[in-house]
Amino acid sequence: MSLDTFDKPILNRKVHIKYLLRFLDKIPAEFISCDTTRITIAYFVISSLDVLNSLDAIDEEKKQSIIKWIYSLQVTDDEELVSGFQGSSTINTSYNKNLNSLYKWSHLAGTYCGLCCLVILGDDLKNVNRKAIVNSLKILQLPNGCFTGAKDGTENDMRFLFMAANVCYLLNDWSAIDISRAVDFIQKSISYDYGIAQGPELESHGGSTYCAVATLALCQKLDILNNSQLNGLRRWLLNRQFTGFQGRPNKPIDTCYSFWVGAALKILDAFHLSNYEHNRSFVLATQNNIIGGFSKWVNTHCDPLHTYLGLAGLSLMREKGLNEVVPMLNITYRALNHLKHIHEQWT
Repeated sequence: MSLDTFDKPILNRKVHIKYLLRFLDKIPAEFISCDTTRITIAYFVISSLDVLNSLDAIDEEKKQSIIKWIYSLQVTDDEELVSGFQGSSTINTSYNKNLNSLYKWSHLAGTYCGLCCLVILGDDLKNVNRKAIVNSLKILQLPNGCFTGAKDGTENDMRFLFMAANVCYLLNDWSAIDISRAVDFIQKSISYDYGIAQGPELESHGGSTYCAVATLALCQKLDILNNSQLNGLRRWLLNRQFTGFQGRPNKPIDTCYSFWVGAALKILDAFHLSNYEHNRSFVLATQNNIIGGFSKWVNTHCDPLHTYLGLAGLSLMREKGLNEVVPMLNITYRALNHLKHIHEQWT
């Protein structure tokens, strides 16, 4: 064994599993501001355990309890067309249980995360009201081709277009998206530097570039990018690496972009041109070896989002012992195989 072996950081699996399991019992006080988006936290935690190949750390009774909770967030409202999954049960009371009521609407992020969690946990999706979700999803597409997060009062940008495409893939129904308008929105969001922004005439960003590239891959429309755009986009993405990856020029590197930028490069068949050793060293330097979890920067506070995206970034490099994440879907290949089985049952 060479002396260099002792200098290489090691993934501390056990402490990360322990860290993640805490969130399945009670959200720590410092994350109380995330109470309305608990399903998103659940997605990061459950996905992290899947990547760690440690879903068996959740016993069967707990799994069924989580699945039941996710379904309690499902809204079916064909009149208001707000069907899907809520972010949490914050506005649900004993008076409106199993009833549609004012403000009891789904959100695209909740629907995406909820469906992913159900698939990861091995649910058969038989209790998902696919038709209602697809009908409600249709009205969220804007005239410019992008999607808004909910029927009213929320943002609209490349993130929601990505989530809409994923929901269609998960439900095996593309009737909710006008793909030509969606592709046009992406094309108009390509910047002068070949990176892709949250929308037209905005700054290129690693996260929105991932969302756009993944959406094109899901819609089987990557061929709309010409050679100049493809080469320019690959170059822009590769230039985001120093040790880890940054999201924009002149910004610090951040754990999450090891996935956002790395996955975009993977889809574009250029990830092998990045420096795996530097990327891995940075990501592992952001792990907390005492309480577990990953942070966005070295020696800062850990959170479920950066924990998952750090692990997902490592999985793209085939880190030993990790389940690899499907770049465009943001679930593991293990979960994708289960999803394919579900789709076979629907045909």
